[in-house]
Amino acid sequence: MRKTFSSIGNYIGTTIDFFYPPFKKYVTLQFFKYGIVGSANLLFDWFLYFLIYNCVLQHEMLNLGIVTLSSHIASMIIKMPIVLISGFLLQKYVTYSTSNLKAKVQLFRYSKVFFLNLAINYLGLKLLVDSFDLWPTPSNMIVSILTIFISYFSQKNYTFKTQPDNTKENNRNTIQRQFRTS
Repeated sequence: MRKTFSSIGNYIGTTIDFFYPPFKKYVTLQFFKYGIVGSANLLFDWFLYFLIYNCVLQHEMLNLGIVTLSSHIASMIIKMPIVLISGFLLQKYVTYSTSNLKAKVQLFRYSKVFFLNLAINYLGLKLLVDSFDLWPTPSNMIVSILTIFISYFSQKNYTFKTQPDNTKENNRNTIQRQFRTS
């Protein structure tokens, strides 16, 4: 499965690389890839939300027996695991494919950032829809755009952060061993 994801990620990455040269002066390749992949996943997120809210729930409350969820919150919760997995796989295999952290560490960290954004999304939807009476789909879009900035810096500096290269330390140890043996 990992081989398949890597192959698909390489194909997507190569395709994105082809369109990068005109933007080379303005952004790094990693930021460009993050923007393209993140935008694709964001559009997928919005499409799922729209589909679930309008077609599956049909604007109706979701009664779970113990609790009843408003349709805009239920739509957010239903789409959540799908968007979590698609976003993680795209970022891992396309944008941050050189990260040397273990996949389970990356997924755990990605999930923490994702749930932080989910909390911001929840609070934003409650505020915009329930307090300001804005429509749910545009409210979801507004809040999503706000969380993009948190996501980028968190993913770059935390989730997929590469381990420091210990080359200098290894070279120093090698030189010390050579002097001891001579």
